[in-house]
Amino acid sequence: MRVALFATCVNDAVYPSTAIATVRLLERLGVQVDFPAAQTCCGQPQFNTGYRRDTEPLVRRMGRAFEGYDYVVTPSGSCAAMVRDNYPRIAAKGTDPRLTQVADSLVPRMYELTEFLVDVLKVTDVGAYFPHTVTYHPSCHGLRMLGLGDRPAQLLRAVRGLELIELPGAEECCGFGGTFAVKNADVSAAMGVDKVRNAGSTGADVLCAADNSCLMHLGGTMSRLHTAMRPVHIAEILASTEKEPLS
Repeated sequence: MRVALFATCVNDAVYPSTAIATVRLLERLGVQVDFPAAQTCCGQPQFNTGYRRDTEPLVRRMGRAFEGYDYVVTPSGSCAAMVRDNYPRIAAKGTDPRLTQVADSLVPRMYELTEFLVDVLKVTDVGAYFPHTVTYHPSCHGLRMLGLGDRPAQLLRAVRGLELIELPGAEECCGFGGTFAVKNADVSAAMGVDKVRNAGSTGADVLCAADNSCLMHLGGTMSRLHTAMRPVHIAEILASTEKEPLS
């Protein structure tokens, strides 16, 4: 099968280690991964801010970049949800028939990483080793739009050395919400503090999520609160092995 990595803007610009970990993980499981260099932003910031027409060229570009692949895998629930949930909406309101073609073609091939592992590769034990206590934050897009359910938890429970601790108030938003964090900074910050305090109450070493956008927000909050906990993307945990444990 032909598999492409959709790295996303946040990972490409700020967290390249997550994209690298995703490739390492998939290759360890026998999957050959391509990185189409033509990929750029999926259009989520523009669309969420109300600029639907400005999103259309990015939709077309995504279609061209990932044409011909059987699966497109991304370590980002929010960007996967943008494609699967919003591309059909954009196509329905647009006048360019290419938008419909892109949505019809790309939507069924777009997978968030944990979905791809559990639903396509049919694995939960990926051979990872991570000797830390971990609590998991399910991002809003992964929880509500993609319906990831317990897939991330299944994968984390199978990691050798890892103790998974339930996060109080797990289903509550962390407050990032893309442009919400900019337009409603005080509310966003307060929500982040609530999430970090709940995470801290578990005594876990690591706060894990499947979206670096959430972890960026929460990591900043942790820094301001001077907590000992650190944010780590699930891809980096799953890519960690006994030979190369994540420090």
